[in-house]
Amino acid sequence: MASLRAHIGAWMVRRRVKAPLAAAGGVEDVRRILGGATFPDPKDATFEPGSLGGIPGEWVRPVSGNAPHRLLYVHGGGFVACSPKTHRPVTGAFARRGFTVFAPDYRLAPEHPFPAGLNDVVAAWTAFRAAGPACLAGESAGGNLALALMLAARDKGVPLPVAACLFSPVTDLTTVDGSRVSNGWRDAMFTSRSIPDVAPLYVGGGDPRVPLASPVYGDPTGLPPLLFHVGDREVLRDDSVRMVERAKAAGVEASLRVFPVVAHAWQFADRLLPEATASLDEAAAFLRRHADQREVAP
Repeated sequence: MASLRAHIGAWMVRRRVKAPLAAAGGVEDVRRILGGATFPDPKDATFEPGSLGGIPGEWVRPVSGNAPHRLLYVHGGGFVACSPKTHRPVTGAFARRGFTVFAPDYRLAPEHPFPAGLNDVVAAWTAFRAAGPACLAGESAGGNLALALMLAARDKGVPLPVAACLFSPVTDLTTVDGSRVSNGWRDAMFTSRSIPDVAPLYVGGGDPRVPLASPVYGDPTGLPPLLFHVGDREVLRDDSVRMVERAKAAGVEASLRVFPVVAHAWQFADRLLPEATASLDEAAAFLRRHADQREVAP
């Protein structure tokens, strides 16, 4: 059963985000809406500019200094908006749970269409992984990029994450059925047109069905253990459902948890929303467990 705060949070997102997004006149409007400060920076994490593989980004560490695990976090924002700074509530939450986090500031569409952003996160991951085993996570468009990163890294022979968490990832830029339709009015943030409208901005003149743009059409064989969290009212619900089905069919360890009522990217509200804390706690425990198993494996 969803908490009262989940209902209140979804109502607030519907009022403050969904209506403005639906009325947005262009990319700059979307950037202003999605990039607006919503939650303060966590006080128990430090944020420092840095770069990996030539890609700028931000290092996030717990103030306590206790961070035995490493995580690359790929921020969302519809491929056209946001930055590591906007996602400090999430990266700081992972730092508080024992991770040293690097969040790449990848290039955004439409100025830099596919595969520019993907190339950036692959370059950052390659450099990050060179320092040792690490985990991967991302939400929304960042979840898309995280999945595509793993497909690209596997095919390039770059070591994969020990495990990955995907929060409401966009796995298909083309589908116009299922939850994309049935949840169009229920989703607190997006409409049925949200993904079809942003897809051309991301892929430019390219094919949105290629696996590195729509990972659900790729072969997930060989990917590491995957954990998906998504809201039952999201237009993106079936993106996770279908991706988990494909991963399991390919022999990949994949699990899915569907949260009731919550708005897209509810993980931003850690310590305010019980469902956000539960999602981040479960994700962090999942990543730590697989990282610890990797360390003790012969």
